[in-house]
Formats: sequence, structure tokens, C-alpha cells
Amino acid sequence: MTATLDHPSTTTTTSAPIRPQARGPLGNRAPRPLAYGSPRKGASKIHIVTPQLQLSSKPAALVLRTARLSGPVFRDDAAEHTGLSISTVNRQVGALLKAGLIRERADLAPAGAIGRPRLPFELNVADFLTIGIHIGYKVTSITTHDLLHRVVGAIQIPTPVADTPEQTLAAIGVSARRFVGRWAGRRVLWAGVALGGRVTAGGHVDHPRLGWTAAPVGRIIAETVGLPVSVASHVEAMAAAELVVNPEQKKSSFLYFYAREMVGTAFCVDGMVHTPTSGPPVIGHFPTGPTTLLDPENTGRLEPTASDTGVVEAALALGLPVADIEGVHDLARGGDATARALLEERAEVLGRTVALIADIFNPDHIVLGGQAFTDFPATLPTVAKAVKTTSVVPNRDVRVSHSGTTVQQQAAGAVSLDAIYTDPLEALAVTA
Repeated sequence: MTATLDHPSTTTTTSAPIRPQARGPLGNRAPRPLAYGSPRKGASKIHIVTPQLQLSSKPAALVLRTARLSGPVFRDDAAEHTGLSISTVNRQVGALLKAGLIRERADLAPAGAIGRPRLPFELNVADFLTIGIHIGYKVTSITTHDLLHRVVGAIQIPTPVADTPEQTLAAIGVSARRFVGRWAGRRVLWAGVALGGRVTAGGHVDHPRLGWTAAPVGRIIAETVGLPVSVASHVEAMAAAELVVNPEQKKSSFLYFYAREMVGTAFCVDGMVHTPTSGPPVIGHFPTGPTTLLDPENTGRLEPTASDTGVVEAALALGLPVADIEGVHDLARGGDATARALLEERAEVLGRTVALIADIFNPDHIVLGGQAFTDFPATLPTVAKAVKTTSVVPNRDVRVSHSGTTVQQQAAGAVSLDAIYTDPLEALAVTA
């Protein structure tokens, strides 16, 4: 990790005016600062944090995670769950209660207890939110999440097309700011951004598909939305979301394989998503082997062959009347043999690739994420068969992501909650 919540990448800058955007939700209006968290005129103190993407072992984080997973829970039970002493649990519970992140349930106190009543505590899901932003090649998702990582609200917008990355990001930020304004009675703690490409310190992003080099994602979103921001590669964020949903996976290793418009992998071991300093693994160029219906341009590469766009281009080359991947799915569900064969071949190509990468990492299990797997689940047996026949390891454990079709939303939510889950009291201090 290049930066943590303990040593955030914090910058004080003077905001430069953002040029009006010709297209997208901004129209010809410049973004205005948020009412909450907005800086003094002329100066904007922003917090950009590289997310940890791991199960934190800090005492406050352990107690908060116990409240999230097991609440309402008594303090002595929390000590047993976390392995902390009862005195440490009492101190952390007191601090978290003062911060408002947890609340006691007096209505659940044991009846007839003598002396000071034992009050269980639980996560406070009523007062706080985070905002998650997943920037896709074509579509951007904006979501609000409570402290349980549940989606409270969600919208999708076309990823804005603009002359510069800064204009695109400003448009996304304004949409996010307007959306989160619907929850005026709740305190919004943090923003998390997940997107493809390589994320470097300070929230800068190289995104070849969008044509971005060192795009200041963290700074623009922080300035426009008015919140501390964490920025992460989206496939690594998806793997982190799996840990949030099922922290028991800390006891094992898993390979996360994502496929939709882009393809990518992440490896998780000992409760931590491995984040190479040189960026996430690039697999879009992997050779696919021979294909029959896919890849009409004969690129021989994975992403042009098996991405949504690649499948649609192959369908058009075969004369199918489709405009997008949903059209291919609809034809296949309606009994069109060519559309079904295209999707089966895509599943076979992806399954072979999954097997080859798994043979390198040799994980305890494999998690498949992305709409290439979840939007047409009828082809999952083909994926499993291709993994089985290609891998040198018999009977690999292959699972489909818990997030299903909301994987992008869950990834952005995991990034937005990462600072709170890693060090909740320090994160709240940043937002004060």
C-alpha cells in the first residue's frame, strides 16, 4: 500500500475553475460546492486515501465488525468473537458509542438482572451513509450505503463524454452530489470510487479504455462532492466486497475473476486483497485459442473476444439483429441457436482462461464476478466444464460472487466503507 488512513495522502489546494462541459449532466453549469463539508472560499482541503482492502485487526475495527456481523451482541460475547480482553472491548465500545457508530439496545437487556444492566450493542444504520461511485467504460453507477454495506439508493448514468478526464469526473461528481442530497437528514462520511485501470498514490488513474493518463480522480471527486475519497481498481474492490460479505474467507485464499466489458483478476490471501505496486494484473491481451463464432476480426485476444462489446460485434457479423448484449441474451432466451452458441463459446473461452490463471495462483477457491457470468447463468455449466477440463487440478472449487448483478455497486460500496471498517474512529476524525 502506498498510503493508509494512518498516513493519508492529504493535500491543500486552490481549486481551479472547471471548464463547462459540452455534453453530459453538467450542461453549461459549473459545479457548486456541497453545503456539508465544503471548504472555505479559495482553498479546499481534501483527503485522498488508498484503501486497505483487507480485514483490519485494529481493536475498534474488530468490535465494529462484530457489531456488523453479530449484532445485537453483548460485550462479553464480543470479547469472545474478537479475542480481545473484556477491558479492551469496553473501551472500544465506549468510544464507538460516543462517536455514534454503534448504539445500545436497552430494550434487549436481560429481565430481572441485578446491578448495572447488560446492554447489547449493534451497528447504527440510521444516521450514517457513504457514497460509492463505479466508473465504467459505458455506464457509471452511483450508490449510497449504510454501515452494513447495504445499498440504500442507486442510480446509473451514462459515463459522460468530454474533452478531458477532469470534465468527465466533474460531471460524475455533480451527479453524485445531487444524488446524495436526497438523504439530507443523514451524515455522509466518505466517498469511494472504483474503476478500471491502474490507481496510483493520490487517487490518480491510468485508464487505457477511457484514454486517461494520471487522471486526478481523487482530487476532482473530493472537490466536487466535498468528502474524503478512497480510490481503488474495481476488480480489487470487488474482491474486497467478497471479504466484507463473507469475512470467513480470511481463512482461505481465493482468486477473483471478473468479466463484463473488461476482464480482470485479483488475488486474496489471509483476509487481504493483494495490490501490486505496479497495478492490477492485465489479462485483456491473453490468447483465447481458436474460436468459431467469436472474434470476427481474429484478434486472438481475450478482451476483444469475450467482452460485452466483443460478443455484440460477433453477433452483428453473424447477422443477428442486436444493439447490445441484452439483445443477445434475449435472442438466446427466445431459442435463437446462434445467439445461444455465441454465449456458450464465450463461457468456454472464459472458463479456459480462469483455469489457466488458477493454475498459476493455485487458490483454495475461485470466485466468478461480473455480468458475463451472472446475466446469462445458463452458461455457467459450460464455464465449470471448461475449468475442469483445462486445469491441472481436478475439481477446483468455483463459486459465483455473492454480489451477483450488483457487483459494481458492491465494489464501490466496499471502497467507500474501507476507511470506516479499517479504523473507524480515525475515519470519523477525518470527517469532523
